[in-house]
Amino acid sequence: MIVYDGTKVDFLRSVELDTIAYEIEENIYSKMNRHTAKNEFRSWENSLEYMYKVLNDANIPGDAGIAIEYNIPQTSKRVDFLLSGFDEKNKENVIIIELKQWDHIQAIDGKDALVETYTGNAMRQVVHPSYQAWSYSMLIKDYNQTVQKENIILSPCSYLHNYRRIEDDPLDREQYSTYLEEAPAFTRGQVEQLRTFIKKCIVKGDHKQILYKIEQGKIRPSKSLQDSISSMLKGNQEFIMLDEQKVVYEEILSLSKRSQVDGQKRVIIVKGGPGTGKTVVAINLLEQLTCNNQFCQYVSKNSAPRNVYQKKLKGEIKKSSVDNMFKGSGIYTELVNNSVDTILVDEAHRLNEKSGMFQNLGENQIKEIIHAAKCSVFFIDESQRVTINDIGSVAEIEKWAKYAGASVYHQELISQFRCNGSDGYLAWLDHVLEIRETANYDLKDIDYDIRVMDSPVAMKTLIYERNVAKNRARILAGYCWNWIKEGKNNSEVHDIKIGDFAMSWNLGNTTTFAIDEGSVNEVGCIHTSQGLEFDYVGVIIGEDMRYENGTIITDYTKRAKTDQSLKGIKKLAKENPQKAKKIADEIIKNTYRTLMTRGMKGCYVYCVDQNLANYLKECLK
Repeated sequence: MIVYDGTKVDFLRSVELDTIAYEIEENIYSKMNRHTAKNEFRSWENSLEYMYKVLNDANIPGDAGIAIEYNIPQTSKRVDFLLSGFDEKNKENVIIIELKQWDHIQAIDGKDALVETYTGNAMRQVVHPSYQAWSYSMLIKDYNQTVQKENIILSPCSYLHNYRRIEDDPLDREQYSTYLEEAPAFTRGQVEQLRTFIKKCIVKGDHKQILYKIEQGKIRPSKSLQDSISSMLKGNQEFIMLDEQKVVYEEILSLSKRSQVDGQKRVIIVKGGPGTGKTVVAINLLEQLTCNNQFCQYVSKNSAPRNVYQKKLKGEIKKSSVDNMFKGSGIYTELVNNSVDTILVDEAHRLNEKSGMFQNLGENQIKEIIHAAKCSVFFIDESQRVTINDIGSVAEIEKWAKYAGASVYHQELISQFRCNGSDGYLAWLDHVLEIRETANYDLKDIDYDIRVMDSPVAMKTLIYERNVAKNRARILAGYCWNWIKEGKNNSEVHDIKIGDFAMSWNLGNTTTFAIDEGSVNEVGCIHTSQGLEFDYVGVIIGEDMRYENGTIITDYTKRAKTDQSLKGIKKLAKENPQKAKKIADEIIKNTYRTLMTRGMKGCYVYCVDQNLANYLKECLK
């Protein structure tokens, strides 16, 4: 959907009359029934004045098409500015311009295509503007059938009209060169350079006809995208499905296909504990459904598994259309009904009610995902809800499925592929942590290397030894130590100190702690390890879980001040102490259960509380 469209002449006239922002505002309300915030209105007035200056050139055709705020179909993404026309070879060309009002950025090492800038009243990590413009062009190219069939050229760029470039500018750091080559970034004082870029792409106008064709294009994944993800999966042993994984996969394929044919909305709930292969099934479905011409997306609230699996599929390739298949769970607040063919929701227990940077968008992520998809698949383990905002449950999904008039189907993955194929270890863990009563009082005949260590140094030494072979051993901890802000990118700054043991939390300048070389020198938390697996894990249980008077005690007051997982619990404790205690107890126990089930072959535990260590040792006998 295009919010505003016209020719260059129309656009210049509207800016001269000071009506352009009002026209966009009115169109947004009439087409989207949405009111415009004051800051967004001001940004149009500001940025479009600069675009007026750029386009006020007689050699840029007056009948070139212009679109403002183009909503890419089936997504919540909006392109700031589009120009259309024909190049010197008479080929159809559309320029995609991402407009930014930033006046300062910082480069971020270790995180692909990310920069830091002041936005939303705070310094935040966001994508590099060239990456953003390039990714939008790839999204359109990969899914718009008209662009594919008619070979419409897409030419992305960004324009930071308030940004003064300097020598060795962070905007131009080597780590961003790949994206700058695909989508050049123009800054303050570079009007002539941007004009040259435009005039190279458009020498003849089209009376906005190309924009119309793109807007009317059907949404289908391109053959090149299908080939790309298929080749990435082919031969990758990590994504080979076993036994019931294949059974569940085939059933979901069948149900999803039926939804595309009969238009009936379907919701599939796949229950499975740690290591049952939920993500393996989800990734295989993403590949096959895409190859079946479906618009399909893999979604997770937690970014850690999303980033890791993206990187594993891409290998060392920085640029890949596959990026657009992996999405956060908060992007569906404004999508129309059935706009996506199939949405695959991994770690569905981590879904929230509200979305957005300030948790102020939308109504309920489960509701919005079901609304947006013809077929939605929720992979869930209710015992892995680890923050106060996690709302994902089977009952909640069923409620919103009924509200949407969707048919609900249940699948279950039972065989444990983590923990050396042992259901027994998981049942034992539930029993000793007093999560639920099971018949597993001991680990007799269970082939799993579980040890309670006498010191964190001994645990660290053992993990280092295990990590040498495959880089698949990590140290994890409960969130009982504050992150030292000044040292968030330096492993020599030690956040966690226990006697002569000192280590850093996982670094802030990477999104793939689980697979990075050198991450064994850092301590991962629940947010960087949930949904992922290792061969061995060392787990530090902090003061938020103790053993007193013959029972497990949890204590949310011992959590770090920087921990957001129990945000609001103190207020709730004043209003309803029993409810607060129950919620905190569940979250803390689920957190340690999750950490202690990340290792496929072994788990080495160190307890800050000596009584808890003694209790666990007794349980191991």
